[in-house]
Amino acid sequence: MKKIFISLSATLVALLANQGAFAADAVLDLAKAKNCMTCHAVATKVVGPAYKDVAAKYAGQKDAENKLTAKVMKGGSGVWGAVPMPANAQVTEAEAHTLVKWVLSQK
Repeated sequence: MKKIFISLSATLVALLANQGAFAADAVLDLAKAKNCMTCHAVATKVVGPAYKDVAAKYAGQKDAENKLTAKVMKGGSGVWGAVPMPANAQVTEAEAHTLVKWVLSQK
């Protein structure tokens, strides 16, 4: 009985870990669908900064999520160089929050 419990516990832990991976995949799909990946990548600079660099720059800033959500929706310039980030009219505020949370989680 103890072996069965340990096996089931290990399986449950693995399933919960995979659930996080599935959620991350869903957000990556959302980023692709909303054309974020046209100018950004997770680990390397494209036109805009890598998401890992954004996460590092804003790490520990309490207002980062709201600041970046507004930037996704309204656009911005000057923080990462001369190329401005255009507003993304395709993204709802809820989607922008989801995307920003994911970006800020990149390490």
